[in-house]
Amino acid sequence: MSLRMALLGLLEENGAASGYDLTKAFEKSTSNVWTAKHSQIYPELRKMETDGDVTAVAEGARGKRTYRITDEGRTELRRWLVETDPNRSTRSEACLRMFMLPLLEPEEAVPLLRAEAAVYDIRITRLRSIAERAREEERTQDWYQCLMGVNNMSGLRDWASFVADDIEKRAAGA
Repeated sequence: MSLRMALLGLLEENGAASGYDLTKAFEKSTSNVWTAKHSQIYPELRKMETDGDVTAVAEGARGKRTYRITDEGRTELRRWLVETDPNRSTRSEACLRMFMLPLLEPEEAVPLLRAEAAVYDIRITRLRSIAERAREEERTQDWYQCLMGVNNMSGLRDWASFVADDIEKRAAGA
């Protein structure tokens, strides 16, 4: 259901788009909280068209279709945003790996944690840059989204650094 809502939200926010355009929009914005691949987007768009949530407004070369959200899709998106309680569980391979750190020796776990913290530092820097541009261009929604990403990544980075430091202290007998 969330893929459908993400697609409806992107179409509502950005206007008509092809599956390719929506894939690029995912990479540019929502990938910080939700990812989708071509192989997921195109079948979902076809289902959404069958269900009346989107309509094809143009068909180009090699069957490239451009979709727009319908009134029914807009109503469904609004209902989902306002009336439903979202699933707050997460599915992250990185977090699963961190959950299993006790299976490793300290000299194996600490480098993994330091590398994880470095990944988050890179993402934080990128998101801060995007947030700054969004704020300057008065793209408030993009700014809010980037700030959420910065805060989430900062928390994960700080956790990874703290745990690495703690494992090192414990291993040293402190």
